[in-house]
Amino acid sequence: MTEHTISIRVRYPECDAMGYVHHSHYLQYFEMGRIELLRAMGHSYAELEKAGVFFVIVKVEVRYRWPARFEEELTLRTRIVKQTMVKIEHEYEVKKGEVVLAEGKTTIACVDREGRLQGIPEYLQSGTTDEHG
Repeated sequence: MTEHTISIRVRYPECDAMGYVHHSHYLQYFEMGRIELLRAMGHSYAELEKAGVFFVIVKVEVRYRWPARFEEELTLRTRIVKQTMVKIEHEYEVKKGEVVLAEGKTTIACVDREGRLQGIPEYLQSGTTDEHG
């Protein structure tokens, strides 16, 4: 599985003074999507950390198209689009109904407890590999 969808209900503290979801919360939504995609693939991030496998964000991009408001139910689609020996690239789409509210991309790198780059364990391979990386 390289794609997963979750529902998110906008909470009051996520909104700014204008009543819209503050832009920074989309990064938290993306993290929720990555964690749930990993879980759907049969893995627990907490267990990976116990085993010394950590992922850090090395690049993020967000395009905001339309605002979300308190109590709205959003759908977040998270998908792995590329994986190398040490990095995974995800794409995200946040929608309210059929309306796309935001799109994003992240690149995460696999590191050890000291923050040194390490290879992604074979059991986490998504099938979308690129050996150059």
